[in-house]
Amino acid sequence: MRTEQVEHRGTDGSGDRSARRAVTVFPLLVLAAGALGLLLPGSFSGGSEAVPYLLGVVMFCMGVTMTPQDFRHVAARPWAVALGLVAHYVIMPGLGWAVAHLLQLPPQLAAGVILVGCAPSGTASNVVTYLARGDVALSVSVATVSTLLAPLVTPPLTLLLAGEYLPVDAGSMLTDILKTVLLPVFAGLVVRLLAGRWVQRALPVLPWLSALTIAVIVAVVVAGSADAIKSAAGLVFVAVVLHNGLGLALGYGAGRIARLGEPASRAMAFEVGMQNSGLAASLATAHFSPLAALPAAVFSVWHNISGALTAAWLSRRAR
Repeated sequence: MRTEQVEHRGTDGSGDRSARRAVTVFPLLVLAAGALGLLLPGSFSGGSEAVPYLLGVVMFCMGVTMTPQDFRHVAARPWAVALGLVAHYVIMPGLGWAVAHLLQLPPQLAAGVILVGCAPSGTASNVVTYLARGDVALSVSVATVSTLLAPLVTPPLTLLLAGEYLPVDAGSMLTDILKTVLLPVFAGLVVRLLAGRWVQRALPVLPWLSALTIAVIVAVVVAGSADAIKSAAGLVFVAVVLHNGLGLALGYGAGRIARLGEPASRAMAFEVGMQNSGLAASLATAHFSPLAALPAAVFSVWHNISGALTAAWLSRRAR
């Protein structure tokens, strides 16, 4: 869902319209995919093996949309980016652990919620920050660096916080993140550098390719745990709403406490509260079980809905 039109939009407002369409349609698309996975699980049987490759497609699209400007933003504002990273990788993992304990979730679901919290920033956070009239440059910087750091941060955090629920093979998880996240992102960067003119023409299509791919991931994950959803869906939904809502609020609060200003605080809210739930679903399926991937599937739907609603509310408030 990351798109250059967020930062480099034309004077005709086409970038604005494209971003709004993306944020509006994406939750509906993911919701429809989840419903298909629940109602027709047999149609997606065996699809779990394809999830890492599908996630690689999403990460490749993210890499293709990156530019040197993104990394210059990091160098220009190291303090703000560092604060965003610390807030992201402290608040959301901690909230995942706290929510799992508060609701006394079964081990598989608890591990899944914690894994969502340990994932990097969500792929739609940049667009939502733009719609909220937030600091898009900071949002892009935090999302980029949190994704690049995921192989080093996500496995040990998951081991630390979820190890009490299920065995966690941090080394194997590290390898999977390198293959499904870091390598596709760098491949996208290389393609952008070598074929920039062709890529520029394809940029409007990439958000929709990412959205469709994430929708397929959600359908596969939901299908894999369709039976369990009927008994656990309500509890998982409560866990996801608490996790996401508190993340948005505490992320915004961290920006205000650090006196980053209103636009940057809005960016912090979305960079903390919105997770790469596609990665979490892939890792949960591979290392735990389809049931453990259920929180990530629900989070994929909910955080885009809550993000769009929060952005609409913030955009109407004076900065």
